[in-house]
Amino acid sequence: MQAKAHATIPSDILLRKGARKAADIPEHVRNLLQSGQIESVNLTEWLAVDHILLFQQITQDWEMIEDTLEIIQQLQQLNEQRIMKLIPAIALAWLALMEHKDTEYRTQLFYSIAQHHSDSVRCWAAYMIGMNSQLSLNEKLDRIRPFAADPHFGVREIAWMAVREPIIIELPIALKHLLPWTADPDPRIRRFAIESIRPHGVWAKHIQVLKENPALALPLLELVKSDQDKYVQDSVSNWLNDASKSNPDWVRQVCSTWLQMSDTKATRRITTRAQRSL
Repeated sequence: MQAKAHATIPSDILLRKGARKAADIPEHVRNLLQSGQIESVNLTEWLAVDHILLFQQITQDWEMIEDTLEIIQQLQQLNEQRIMKLIPAIALAWLALMEHKDTEYRTQLFYSIAQHHSDSVRCWAAYMIGMNSQLSLNEKLDRIRPFAADPHFGVREIAWMAVREPIIIELPIALKHLLPWTADPDPRIRRFAIESIRPHGVWAKHIQVLKENPALALPLLELVKSDQDKYVQDSVSNWLNDASKSNPDWVRQVCSTWLQMSDTKATRRITTRAQRSL
């Protein structure tokens, strides 16, 4: 499953800022995105990728057309064409294809997807982990870590979305497993630990238990109340802002306590943003 060799991408394309509107994406950039040769550089480009066409291109590169012809036909018949529906659908298709293959084949195929230079393709791999019924929650969380730390913003977002449903189903296990992640040296891992359990979340199912009892997540939040990285700070403050919609007094009390314990610039920023909706 080796991708075909591609010509060297000019630096002006790799260093582009990205169009603000999908209609303004240059055709040559769109073609490179669509063929999986380059990563998207902003949300506009990320949303502009046609995942069905990308799937066709990747399977053609890997000489898997015969194996995936039926899958492509099924994907094309889907009424739902939104990217957040297509990525899980493609992940399920890959899992179904791998089901009757030997271990070596499955391993090689997964790592070809997981290590692809296209961020969109790596998103499929993240959902393949989250939707794999053969894995326990702890196994899913351990295997999602590289995607939680991925250099690309889109892959990092998909990483927590991919395991959101399993986390909701086994929340106590998830909270225990993610606790040490909040002390990880990598801010992307710390951020994932908080973002994946946000009571409301973005583009994701709400966690009703945490909406009703946000204190269950306090042990994790406490460890990042003074985090020096703004990427983590934003996640923590957004978490508390979520909680403030159903438990405003609890959020006020937490913020007040944190400021007494740690009156730092980081904590002040977190608590200010956390209470922005109150």
